[in-house]
Amino acid sequence: MSRLFGSVRSRATLGATLVVAVALVAAGTALLLSLRANLTGEAGTRAERSAQAVASELAARTPLGKLSGLDAEDTPVQIVDEDGVLLAASEDLERISGTGTSEVTPAPTRSDEDGRDDRDGPDHRDDDRDDRDDDESLEPGEIAQGASYTNGTATVDGDTEDYRFAAVEVETPDRGRLTVHAGAPLAAEHSAVGTALTAMLIGFPLLLGVVAGVTWLVTGRALRPVEGIRREMAAITASEDLRRRVPEPATHDEVARLARTTNATLAALETSVERQRRFVADASHELRSPIASLRTQLEVAAAHPELLDLDGAVEDTVRLQNLAADLLLLARLDAGERPAGTRVDLAALAREEAAERRRVTVEAEPVEVSGSRGQLGRVLANLLDNAERHAGERITVTVRREGGEAVVGVADDGEGVAEADRERIFERFVRLDAARSRDDGGAGLGLAIARDVAVRHGGTLTAGAAPAGGALFELRLPLAGSDRGTARP
Repeated sequence: MSRLFGSVRSRATLGATLVVAVALVAAGTALLLSLRANLTGEAGTRAERSAQAVASELAARTPLGKLSGLDAEDTPVQIVDEDGVLLAASEDLERISGTGTSEVTPAPTRSDEDGRDDRDGPDHRDDDRDDRDDDESLEPGEIAQGASYTNGTATVDGDTEDYRFAAVEVETPDRGRLTVHAGAPLAAEHSAVGTALTAMLIGFPLLLGVVAGVTWLVTGRALRPVEGIRREMAAITASEDLRRRVPEPATHDEVARLARTTNATLAALETSVERQRRFVADASHELRSPIASLRTQLEVAAAHPELLDLDGAVEDTVRLQNLAADLLLLARLDAGERPAGTRVDLAALAREEAAERRRVTVEAEPVEVSGSRGQLGRVLANLLDNAERHAGERITVTVRREGGEAVVGVADDGEGVAEADRERIFERFVRLDAARSRDDGGAGLGLAIARDVAVRHGGTLTAGAAPAGGALFELRLPLAGSDRGTARP
């Protein structure tokens, strides 16, 4: 069970079904209440009309025995006086409740030949009016506006039903104030509400089943590409073949964007892994040469001490040490090491790096950036080393402020860098034909390290043409305190 409802498809189907179920129950309840209220209101209106008709006859001095409203088969009627004494009732009324009095047989009275009791005379009416606390002033023959409503039951000619009763007061000219209770059956209301409830009890489950089925099918169709992506990712993981890609649906929805993002991630991962493989292979190749040279010299020295080339051994050891340091720095940069957020004066740093170098001229204004002094010094040192290998007679270092950036330029008067190679020289272990010698050109890591450090500091490093015709390397970094920050992830 937990596995079944652990899927997105099952949860979506269950959630949609529950939401529709709650909405249907709320709507159905509101519909039933509204239907019941409307039908009950209609029954009340019919009961009030019947009571008003009887009250009109009473207001016109119609004798109790000749009231036409007492003959209606489906309208039970009671007429009571102010003391609650039943004066008249429908002929076939056997039992009643909900009207304030359960009497169905009028109280015995002295009647004359025209149907009037002993209170029909004018003297009795006047006495009643004098003794009554007349809260609601009604003139003789006047019917009170509005009616009061109650629910109850009545048995008429053996049939018991629920009724809506309306009570209407009338000030009669000869009998004082009377109250007429008339009822209208609620059978139609009960029948309509019952029919609606039955339809809901049958229709709602069917509708919920349709909603669940449609949601299950639609969700399954929508998630089918996701399952394809999952299967392909599982196959890629098992085969370790990063050249494979997940299928991309021919749509423009979230699933298609997920597939494209996944493929972009796989492409970036493939590039990173391939770059790492090349890096390891190139590093092994670069390390092999100084190690082999150093081993040869040591073996020769062991066999013939007088032939030991101490200067060459020291030089190979230094090369090996520098290469190991470069590889370690690249590894830290690849691992995402963030530079320190200290303030560094690039003008002072440039003068410091150029102090012991010949042919280097520094033209700098004080400019501060945030970052690692050691790493930024390494960038300047690598750029100056590269310039010294290619410069003819002069190297110029400039430091200036340009907008919100600090710009460091290192220019030489050498042969320059061809435009087609100005990006390739920043790749690791790349040496151009003019600098293929390991003794003169190094391992091809200096410019790659310089660019990686620049990027980590939120800046850029580009190669171009110097005014003197040589190469110009331009380092741009955000000024200390600028919104661009000091490092990129």
